[in-house]
Amino acid sequence: MLLDNLVALLPELNKAFFETIYMVGISILVSIIVGLPTGVLLFVTDKGLFLENQLFKNIAGFIVNMIRSVPFIILLIALLPLANLIAGTTIGPTAASVSLSVAAIPFFARIVEQSLREIDKGVIEAAVATGATPWMIIKDVLIPEAKPGIVQGVTITIISLVAYSAMAGIVGGGGVGDLAIRFGYYRYDNTIMITTVIILICLVQLIQFGGDRIAKLVDKR
Repeated sequence: MLLDNLVALLPELNKAFFETIYMVGISILVSIIVGLPTGVLLFVTDKGLFLENQLFKNIAGFIVNMIRSVPFIILLIALLPLANLIAGTTIGPTAASVSLSVAAIPFFARIVEQSLREIDKGVIEAAVATGATPWMIIKDVLIPEAKPGIVQGVTITIISLVAYSAMAGIVGGGGVGDLAIRFGYYRYDNTIMITTVIILICLVQLIQFGGDRIAKLVDKR
């Protein structure tokens, strides 16, 4: 009976899995495009660095902290109008990707900033002393030196997005979480609940394994 239920739901499971991949894929791409430069700017505008700007640092830091302080489920609901504006709908994986992206950007930005803080200040000072431009320092010194930490940050962000995407099911965001709620929770089907949990655990383990391997490959220290 349990096996029959799983076989019958295989098309739904397959669809939900790829919806989760779709949501996480869009969100991590947006978080890298926006979060990486944001994290770099949070670092280089800090006191004593070559682009010191306390006003920008304080404003950007406040915005980042403000978004991070809001629980994702509240952020998800609060951003439904924005999702409707961008995606033309408030349900489905594309709409959920809007809230996921907004949540991921400040999270990843702080990880990037922390990775840059681990760089030996002497390396930065040497680059400044040679007359390198700010862009050259960022491109040729900061990013390469912080690459392993940034890769690990991407891994952590992806895993967090997988967890957040499961919550998106509450508002019909699709994905494995939505399937667990509709078929597992509302229909009291423990088999579906356990299956979705196993899928998410396996997915996270694969992501962590891949991220660790890539981080070791790019670490030239």
